[in-house]
Amino acid sequence: MLTRQQSCVERPVALQHGSNAGRKLPYTASRAGKRALVVRASVTVPTIPIPGADEVLSCPDIRPRLVARPSPFVAHNNFGGGFVSDMDRVALTAMRFGSPKSAGAAQFFSAPELEGGNGDGQHINWMEASLEQLTTPLPPWAVRAGARETIFHDPRHTTAAIVTCGGLCPGLNDVVAGLVNKLTDYGVPEGNILGIRYGFKGFYDKEHKPQVLTKRSVDGIQLQGGTILGTSRGGANIKGGANIKEIVKRVDMWGVDMLFVVGGNGGNAGANAIQQMCEENDVLCNVIGVPKSIDNDILLIDKCFGFDTAVEEAQRALLAAKVEASSARCGIGLVKLMGRQSGFIAVQASMASGVVDAVLIPEVHFQLTGEKGLFKYLQGVLEAKGHCVVCVAEGAGQDLLENDSLHNGTDASGNPILADIGTFLKKELKGAFKEADIKYIDPSYIIRSIPTTSNDRIYCKILAHNAVHAAFAGYTGITVGLVNTHYVYLPIPVIIQAARKVDPRGKMWNRLRASIGQPNFY
Repeated sequence: MLTRQQSCVERPVALQHGSNAGRKLPYTASRAGKRALVVRASVTVPTIPIPGADEVLSCPDIRPRLVARPSPFVAHNNFGGGFVSDMDRVALTAMRFGSPKSAGAAQFFSAPELEGGNGDGQHINWMEASLEQLTTPLPPWAVRAGARETIFHDPRHTTAAIVTCGGLCPGLNDVVAGLVNKLTDYGVPEGNILGIRYGFKGFYDKEHKPQVLTKRSVDGIQLQGGTILGTSRGGANIKGGANIKEIVKRVDMWGVDMLFVVGGNGGNAGANAIQQMCEENDVLCNVIGVPKSIDNDILLIDKCFGFDTAVEEAQRALLAAKVEASSARCGIGLVKLMGRQSGFIAVQASMASGVVDAVLIPEVHFQLTGEKGLFKYLQGVLEAKGHCVVCVAEGAGQDLLENDSLHNGTDASGNPILADIGTFLKKELKGAFKEADIKYIDPSYIIRSIPTTSNDRIYCKILAHNAVHAAFAGYTGITVGLVNTHYVYLPIPVIIQAARKVDPRGKMWNRLRASIGQPNFY
């Protein structure tokens, strides 16, 4: 049986809070940073030393159990572009704040007896407030993604499996096609790439057997929305969710050498659970995640694939609301967009469209009435130009609907079930503005079921290729993403600590408010 020390040559750092408490993240420490990085989960959380300047957020691997060999791309120097080194690094934070008063800055953690303190024995590290959801301090660097000159699987004898999990998102088919094409480029034979049907449960569903994927079978699928594999909800840690033991059993039985999981926080949590059980049962399989989220709520990653496409489609609803509102006497256009815990779609679509007067997101509290309330502000807008447009994310204002009968419980992926803020606002607006002509637009699933835009299509392909490179490089339990405009590999436990959210103190929200002149509604 493999132990974590055998499969990960790096020293571990234990997560301390949330659902991942006790799980360990690997760090590679520099010679200059010989500090105690192992922190044990307990009621009293000790001060965490600041990572050294050369430390890297290392990725677990199973290389010691595999055989190294030259990449098949060595013959042409990877199509003339060369190879990535394991020593290449990408900065995890792009900015060094000089003051706690700088826009978007927050105190993340402190440590005693370190140089550069504030005079009382405490060292203060200022970083982006949007990263406050992280439960451990990050080292400065991440491992760069890309093709390695040395690989750890013989492509001629490699079996791969691909599974898509959770809700739909533009680009799922693009990623599937990208994975199949790059696996084939490496030399994985036809018949050795399996597509798992309808999410994790497809591993052991007697009605839906895995389908063989080839270059021919995925040709052109990027031109259609959805996923040819099908998908379903049901996380690894949710009652009635995926049976991880059965999945690992099938992985072992079918001889799957690498598993690619395309999913959001739940899907990546499932991938992490599969990787851990593979270790515990001595099953050699590289488990690689490709992060997917229509809400763009994956920690650290610049953006998730499909997000730009969703924003582009969401704009259509906002522009329609503008036309409806401006064509009526005292017209109000109300648009509800997706955004369960994070308001990125609402913020970006509103900023891009230039037609929205008020934006409501889950991260920012608001009140409807009173001198600082939403309705008082909208009254001024109506008096000034005769109409207005309001954009609301589906997870906004849930505190106003606490008595709603639907406002409780969680769905199959563990997400909170939301009350309908859209219909609630429409009713309240009608009561507050008796003469108003209110048009309510809810594009709902339309924005996630369409084919990708060109930028997203390219992004999906690069993510898929880098996922395949990671598997052949021997990495496991990692996900691939864009961080500070560079592609990196990240240990899955880092990105599933919490949902990424819009920072109310950050530049994105500030730019939007400054652009449309929106005050605080509280």
